[in-house]
Amino acid sequence: MSQVQRPDFFELQNGAKARLPFSAAEYDNRLGKLRALMAQVGVDALLLSSMHNVAYYSGFLYCSFGRPYACVVTADRCVTVSANIDLGQPWRRSYGENLIYTDWQRNNYWRAVASIVPQASRIGIEGDHMTLAARALMAEFIGGAEACDLNREIMGLRMIKSAEEIELIKGGARTADIGGEAIRDAIRVDRREIDVAMAGRDAMELEIARAYPDSEIRDSWVWFQSGINTDGAHNPVTTRRLTAGDILSLNTFPMISGYYTALERTLFIGEPDAASLKIWQANVGAHELGLSLIKPGASCSGICAEINRYFAELDLLQYRTFGYGHSFGLLSHYYGREAGLELREDIDTVLQPGMVVSMEPMLTIPQGLPGAGGYREHDILVVGEDGAENITGFPYGPEHNIIAA
Repeated sequence: MSQVQRPDFFELQNGAKARLPFSAAEYDNRLGKLRALMAQVGVDALLLSSMHNVAYYSGFLYCSFGRPYACVVTADRCVTVSANIDLGQPWRRSYGENLIYTDWQRNNYWRAVASIVPQASRIGIEGDHMTLAARALMAEFIGGAEACDLNREIMGLRMIKSAEEIELIKGGARTADIGGEAIRDAIRVDRREIDVAMAGRDAMELEIARAYPDSEIRDSWVWFQSGINTDGAHNPVTTRRLTAGDILSLNTFPMISGYYTALERTLFIGEPDAASLKIWQANVGAHELGLSLIKPGASCSGICAEINRYFAELDLLQYRTFGYGHSFGLLSHYYGREAGLELREDIDTVLQPGMVVSMEPMLTIPQGLPGAGGYREHDILVVGEDGAENITGFPYGPEHNIIAA
């Protein structure tokens, strides 16, 4: 019997390159800016290991399932490193080269990475993503190479969106609105949260398949919450049945090639009581104030301070549950987001043209108090030269979102 060859890693161009989310010029531009950063800080190579950065620079969105992945960028190469379980899909979905590592022996991933950067003396890494165990293996297999954390600098490059990115984000916002319409149409007394959520998810996935037929259809989801389940923004869907008088939270999240967008709205089944209506209107007031504050030159902390002042004057600030918004682009609940562009007290980033941010105030009144429940509105805005464009179309407030019982 012949001996089977067991390589540590290999190349396999199985099939033709797929159509990626963006043009070749877009990926070249991203890599050009990244290589300029590498030259500025003096690194020979960059080891990107997070889902968001691998996808941003190569187009390939990996599914880890406990295995490591990478996009290694040098002065003249861009190479995704993927597990053999995926075979040719990473090659087809990558802009640039692909190297497949096998599981014949442990740590073949690191052998593959080392083969791309054999002479590197200084390697850039994502310090917020690389574990201590991975750092130790890097030292073992690429010994002598100094690691340089470039997480914040790379994040800064992603904050300014290109025209192609903004176009995709607008498509996502439009898809979120479609999901919202399907959810509103599906709301009925005695219907379960999961039934309503599935209607919104199905509508969005059908629209993504229609509008983006070359994309991988995956990861879109809905959180539809009712009653006490509205108290947290990220509470999972349940089988709770809707009842007359319920406060509802509609949350649609279409995912298009790793780009997440969102629509979030407060609704009621039947007329809300006076206390609930007062809280809802207060949160809508904060939302509209926040929308007016998003413009070039405004700081994240400054916007936050203005909305805090508004809530404090209404004696409601103690019921605010999180920051007032965040950056949009290549992000997901599975992986990271641009933490340097969040509307919070401790973030002083100044808004610039090309940034995309949400406005999403939320008040949560605990059970047992008048107006109990979670109230949340969410729009997405593209910052321009003179102001900001709101790309969310689904209406908000009591005039639009009281559903007949």
